[in-house]
Amino acid sequence: MSTEKKTNTSHPYLAVIAVLAAIMMGVLDGTVMNVALPTLSEEFHVTPSNIIWVVNAYQLIVTMMLLGFAAIGDVFGYKRVFLCGVSIFVTASALCALSTSFEMMVAARVLQGIGGACTMSINTALLRIIFPPNRLGRVMAANAVIVAVTAASGPALGGAILAVGHWSWIFLMNIPLGLAALFIGWKLLPHNPPSKTVRKLDGQSVVLNAVFFGLLIYTIEQIAHDGFSTLLILQAVVAIIVGVVYVRRQLQLPMPILPVDLFRIPIFALSIGCSICCFTAQMLALVSLPFFMQHSLGLSVAQTGLLLTPWPLATTLTAPLAGRLIERVHPGILGGLGMTIFAFGLCLLATLGQISSPMELGWRMAICGIGIGLFQTPNNVTITTSAPIQRSGGASGMLGTARVLGQTLGTAMVAVLFHATRIQGGGEVLCLWVALGLAVTAGVMSVCRIKEISPIGNNK
Repeated sequence: MSTEKKTNTSHPYLAVIAVLAAIMMGVLDGTVMNVALPTLSEEFHVTPSNIIWVVNAYQLIVTMMLLGFAAIGDVFGYKRVFLCGVSIFVTASALCALSTSFEMMVAARVLQGIGGACTMSINTALLRIIFPPNRLGRVMAANAVIVAVTAASGPALGGAILAVGHWSWIFLMNIPLGLAALFIGWKLLPHNPPSKTVRKLDGQSVVLNAVFFGLLIYTIEQIAHDGFSTLLILQAVVAIIVGVVYVRRQLQLPMPILPVDLFRIPIFALSIGCSICCFTAQMLALVSLPFFMQHSLGLSVAQTGLLLTPWPLATTLTAPLAGRLIERVHPGILGGLGMTIFAFGLCLLATLGQISSPMELGWRMAICGIGIGLFQTPNNVTITTSAPIQRSGGASGMLGTARVLGQTLGTAMVAVLFHATRIQGGGEVLCLWVALGLAVTAGVMSVCRIKEISPIGNNK
């Protein structure tokens, strides 16, 4: 069991502002750009299919770099990685705002992805060394609220900025927020707790990690949208070969970048599995639901946007409650309950029918959001605290990787299911049923954690 204590920071709640500000920037830049893509397509004279790389370049780099920077944080310090990441992110944001061509924009977004990967890879590790275990649940709940609110408000914020100003302001707003995070972090963030184990960074593993996850995510997305081809099959084979080499190397290392050693901890392995299933199910639902609302229910774009709101709103309201409950209730029970509620909400949506009022749709969306909010905070706390404190970076990086991998798989599965049902239709409802199955799977895996002692230590 963990015996960690709060580190030497005199203002923990001020220090956490820096972490939450960086999280806000990273999440916001993953969603706010979607609204601006048509505008950028016209300004840079680029086709819609190519301009999407303004979004994909950022997300792909984040995925490739997460575990690598988490390992660097374990070796050189989370504070150093955080400050470096925020500095890169702010600089890249300025370059994005000053971009005069599509190529310059994509290059700046790649640099921005590197900065985002730095901060996102070690944010939960920083939270762990700022606060003691008995207060970590509430802080992780605040983290979940920030993520949910930021992700939900991204498109609306982007639309508001474009309505009154130039698209460059989408990036310029990161600069004051980033500078504030940089100043507060430099002054107040604590350094890594001392470790008896001297760890060296394995550069080859960092490269293999980036190549494997980059190829994996890119191949999945390409197959989902374009189908199989000789080139993509060859690309998939290369990804598998690199993955085998990568995993075999990690098994030989005492403290690997891919935390295979942490997967020997049953509650950690189960929690990562829960996270992947949950995020896959969530993306299956959130990507397919707009099509369901507009094509099957005949709702307008404005109505669709409004009716999607109850989901993140319910998550925002439920997450703080879950953060408090984890101090008294085993995370396996909370996670199982959350996924049961989520699955129930998905079942209600899948059986909704074509003639329904907006109110009927709205409260069903809220049920899904309640389930997600009840699940995510306990699950994230469990992932973070079940690892030894000197491996907090690896646990934090794996948490982010599980989220990105789940989101990618969910988006890809929507494309595959839509393609499979393009003649007969009904792809949207099928996506909801598949999401329900994954939610049930996550719930069962969560309940299996009950036999393991909670890493928080205050509940059974």
